[in-house]
Amino acid sequence: MTDEQPHLPDLRAADADRERVAERLRDAVAEGRLDMEEFEERLDATYKARTYGELEPITRDLPAAGTKVSMVKGPVSDDPAAIDWSERMVSGEPTSKLGFAFWGGFGRKGGWVVGRQFDGFAMWGGGEIDLREARFTERDVEIRCWTIMGGIQVIVPPEMNVLVKGFGFMGGFDDKATGEGTPGSPRVVVKGFALMGGVGVDRKIRRVEKLRLKEERRRERLARREERRAAQLERGDKVKDKDRRRRHGELHRGSDSSHPAAGEYGAGGGE
Repeated sequence: MTDEQPHLPDLRAADADRERVAERLRDAVAEGRLDMEEFEERLDATYKARTYGELEPITRDLPAAGTKVSMVKGPVSDDPAAIDWSERMVSGEPTSKLGFAFWGGFGRKGGWVVGRQFDGFAMWGGGEIDLREARFTERDVEIRCWTIMGGIQVIVPPEMNVLVKGFGFMGGFDDKATGEGTPGSPRVVVKGFALMGGVGVDRKIRRVEKLRLKEERRRERLARREERRAAQLERGDKVKDKDRRRRHGELHRGSDSSHPAAGEYGAGGGE
């Protein structure tokens, strides 16, 4: 009778298998195939998966590893975290052209499509315009922000070409984010007016990059933990080896002391 081999989906998955799936998910969200909510749900399921059968469905609808579909060819950086702006340029209609908040709030974030112009208005409320994962129909984009006793935050990635030229009255219009971006970046101009309110424009790393750095730190912590464990095991082995040598020496000395010395037999024979 032969032992039955376990069916592949029932086999236990290793940490390396979960890391490969997580890497494919990071590629997918960077390419716009997954939004951040889907990415976080699938990443959580990846690290909870115990078998191949639980891992396989997570990337079933994604291209194979290494497959990159692009209708526009352009130079790609060697840095895996860099933005390929040619992939961010799309055709068609923008997802939204206006954000409005009155005693409330609005938000535009994730892989939304930005057109030539977007207007944001907040009165006694707030809004968030996040361009870190956005796609663009035009190379020149104008974001116009108007606030009255309210606030709007515009978030851009460090690689974006940004010019801030709004102003405020009894309020503020932050221009610290003004600066050049990487080659191929759209040129985003943020303008408008803040009355007894504020508009802030901040450069922040993308969420996928933040998650990647978080995972890198987690792997580094695991590696350090394994190193400490290996060092403890090595010290334990040395202690055990030393103890074995000590006990062996004690037994050897005890064995020698249990027999008469050769000189004693010689002395007795002389009488």
